[in-house]
Amino acid sequence: MSSPHADSLLNALAELTALTRPRLMLRTARYGTVDYQRETDLRRILRLPATPAPGAATLRLLIDLESQHEAMRTRPPQEIGNPWRATRHIEVLIALIAEARLLAEGVTPPAWA
Repeated sequence: MSSPHADSLLNALAELTALTRPRLMLRTARYGTVDYQRETDLRRILRLPATPAPGAATLRLLIDLESQHEAMRTRPPQEIGNPWRATRHIEVLIALIAEARLLAEGVTPPAWA
């Protein structure tokens, strides 16, 4: 039997695998994870006073933020609103990938088990 926490985490990870974004954006974000500093970058990206604990809730915040950026990126050019900023979107993708990896390491059983 699984816990509600594990279910929400697995749902968030499953949602991530279903995302489709331009290859160049994803490749850039994957390279960016090398320099990702969780304590400073995550707090800045989420605009929070303190770095949140790793978990499904943090991953959900990043998924929601990334979907907002994706909506700005794909909206019609004549639509008025906040401008899409590629660098900001890539920063969010970097954090999303890094946090998902961090959580997936905790969920995935070791190969020798």
